[in-house]
Amino acid sequence: MSIAIVTGGASGIGRAIATSLVARGDTVVVTDIDTGGAARVADKLNTLGKGKATSAHLDVTDADAVSDLYKGVKGDHGRLDLVFNNAGIAIGGLAEELTLDHWNRAIDINLKGVVHGVHAAYPIMLEQGRGHIVNTASLAGLVPMPIGIPYTATKHAVVGLSLGLRAEAAGRGVKVSVVCPSFVDTPLLHNVNPDLPETALSGDATGDIAKASPGLYTAEKLARDIMRGVGKNQALIVAPAHGRAAWRGVRLNPGLAVRVAQIGVDRIRGGKG
Repeated sequence: MSIAIVTGGASGIGRAIATSLVARGDTVVVTDIDTGGAARVADKLNTLGKGKATSAHLDVTDADAVSDLYKGVKGDHGRLDLVFNNAGIAIGGLAEELTLDHWNRAIDINLKGVVHGVHAAYPIMLEQGRGHIVNTASLAGLVPMPIGIPYTATKHAVVGLSLGLRAEAAGRGVKVSVVCPSFVDTPLLHNVNPDLPETALSGDATGDIAKASPGLYTAEKLARDIMRGVGKNQALIVAPAHGRAAWRGVRLNPGLAVRVAQIGVDRIRGGKG
């Protein structure tokens, strides 16, 4: 049985990860800025009759709050085995439409939120001599994803952070993995740029994404892939298959990958016209 924390656990990928953990018998702290949503997820998970779940309010942009929660879980349970730094926000729009508010929100949540989680969890796990940090990035952290470059930039940063930390942590007993899914059907895609200036991709972006991608993956299928990858201690967990194919294509021919991305831009621009 593992003691785990999942950020962004009230919906989408976080909820699916928490469900997978409890279903195998783990004890999970479901955290989210949506306090009520996290509580509802934990209550439902406790009906599975296997592991246990509690909930906690957490704003990942608040470094002190993240540190206090992670230390509190370690204090309550005597250890912290698994941390899923998963909370994130969807930012979309053409570069000329984006304001600094778009950039700052993406950096604060998608990048600094992960930094705060790592900064809180890593010392605990070093002291224990074991543990596994799993950071949620995106296929956008491996390929040139336009029409949302603040999101793309932060996800590239999370990949780099995770792989660099993995190299440092390998000799200390701590494992690090980074999750890079293609488009997943979660509330994030239905609420692009929340409380931010509107762009061509604000609101529900699933229709636009369908024009430029092979399709949406379910959070439940992704959680299965994540748990399999964590079990194998994979450095990069890339899913589904078409995401892995896109990643391979970028490595083989970066120029072609940019041209393919441009086709996606043209499809979306055409649809807006």
